[in-house]
Amino acid sequence: MPTQRKRILTSFLKWRYKHISNKTFTHILSVAVGLLAGLASVSLKNLTYFIHSQAEKGAVFSNNQLYFVLPIVGLTLVYLYVKYVHKKPLEHAVSSILFSMSRKKSIIAPNRIYTSLITAPLTVGFGGSVGLLGPAVASGAAISSNVGRLFHMNPKTRSLLIACASAGAIASIFQSPIAAIIFAVEVFSLDLTLMSLLPLLLASISGVLTSYFFLGNEVLFSFTLSDDFEIKDTLFYMLLGVGTAIASIYFTKMYFGILNFFKRFKSPKYKLLVGGLAIGGMLYAIPPLYGEGFSFINLLLEGNHIQALGKTPFDAYTDNIWVVVALLFGITLFKAVAMTTTFAAGGAGGIFIPTMVMGSALGNAVAKVINNLGMGFSVSESNFTLIGMAGLIAGVIHAPLTAIFLIAEITGGYELFVPLMITAAISFLITRNAINYTIYTRELAQIGALITHNKDQTVLTLMQLDDVVEKNFKPVRPDMSLGEMLHGTVAKSARNIFPVIDDKKALVGIVLLDDVREFMFDTSLYENTKVETFMHSAPEYIFYETDSMQQVMRKFQDSGAWNLPVIKDEKYYGFVSKSKLLTAYRRELINFTK
Repeated sequence: MPTQRKRILTSFLKWRYKHISNKTFTHILSVAVGLLAGLASVSLKNLTYFIHSQAEKGAVFSNNQLYFVLPIVGLTLVYLYVKYVHKKPLEHAVSSILFSMSRKKSIIAPNRIYTSLITAPLTVGFGGSVGLLGPAVASGAAISSNVGRLFHMNPKTRSLLIACASAGAIASIFQSPIAAIIFAVEVFSLDLTLMSLLPLLLASISGVLTSYFFLGNEVLFSFTLSDDFEIKDTLFYMLLGVGTAIASIYFTKMYFGILNFFKRFKSPKYKLLVGGLAIGGMLYAIPPLYGEGFSFINLLLEGNHIQALGKTPFDAYTDNIWVVVALLFGITLFKAVAMTTTFAAGGAGGIFIPTMVMGSALGNAVAKVINNLGMGFSVSESNFTLIGMAGLIAGVIHAPLTAIFLIAEITGGYELFVPLMITAAISFLITRNAINYTIYTRELAQIGALITHNKDQTVLTLMQLDDVVEKNFKPVRPDMSLGEMLHGTVAKSARNIFPVIDDKKALVGIVLLDDVREFMFDTSLYENTKVETFMHSAPEYIFYETDSMQQVMRKFQDSGAWNLPVIKDEKYYGFVSKSKLLTAYRRELINFTK
């Protein structure tokens, strides 16, 4: 049967090569992956809501006890799945996709398709304080990568299809096709050309149509804009931009700080125990931290902050507006903590929607402060709730255009475009200057695996060191005689450089042909003169495990050398020549830009 399927596929590919151009076939695949990513997103959403409803229905606790217990149950189920089925640690959705694009030629394992569809609903359905967007994008990206491999698409096209899948997933979840396209461009660092724009547009359309087909007009935010932008509020929107920037910096630092804290626990069981108890405690005190938090946002947009806050230990004091403001600020602070703790305890999810929850709480709190200062100011709390979300998205993810267009599409118009631009721009500029990289990109940047909009840097990132390492250099030993080196090595080598290695294959030096040229015909030196007499250190060394291609290029530039040795596992591995490096760079640049 597999052989028959292979024959059918081969026949189809032959027919396709003859009758359908690569460009047209890419457009067809972009529609297909947008549709499949949309289906994955709808399935993820429905499965999560089903688990959530069944968990609450089957529980016999009061509300806050429910919040304390259910997240631990969900995390335990995820732990069991990862240990006995998946059998490898879960990866952060978007970061792992970016790594696959830069280091694995956009190849993503097929099991990533269903892993996100299992672990994320278990985490979020049982109350884990994370979002579903990241898992939806991860599942869609895995689908698109494997579709691209099935039809023998090249790595560049597979990368484009991955971005198309992300656009389809976002368009399906938020029913916002324009923001979906912009997210793919900003986060996956695509060049916005006609070559990439049309597939993204097709994928986004198919994703949003999938959502409409299965969910109808059901939207995440049932909100109609009622308050227009007023020029007198400009200063307050600028203030909100500064506030969301500070919150974005806090969010990012808290994320990495908590993850580093949990690295102290070597066993996943301890992480689950400590993290589960911490999450339960936070949810017991602050119920809006439970799950994704869309209902919290909707209630704030409706002006019902009491119901949004839920049952808390401070219910007797919520008649005081300043207690409400304090609770909203508390949600702003603890949403980042609860989200990261969920990840650290072994849960699966995304950061995008928690960012929106945090921004909505902050925006609403700032509006309430302005309105209750007693200075005669009055601003729209619903508008500040929306624009607070945009400010956090712009700051945390470094995606200001995504933030602007997403909130504009959610509101069904562009009346808030000016304040959205003000707040998002200020938040992005401050955060970008304070923190170079986002939660998505920091670890990738540290290992030189980050694709950016800088073409030179991206081309170097896409290059692999193994592609330029040459291993046809004949090594010599330091105790080898000159005669033995000349007759046994130099005479049989086409290269003019010879690595000197010891018994453990560690590189102790190099010898150039120019170093021995004047002694080659002096036979009196053949027996008594050793290689160590002529050897010297290389002008620079390339370390296989740690040096990125950017660092390799910089070492050639700084040293002025034409060949540099490569060290792998503290042993000699080969040489990289400047000519081969530049040739590979030129070839990759042509492939990247054509």
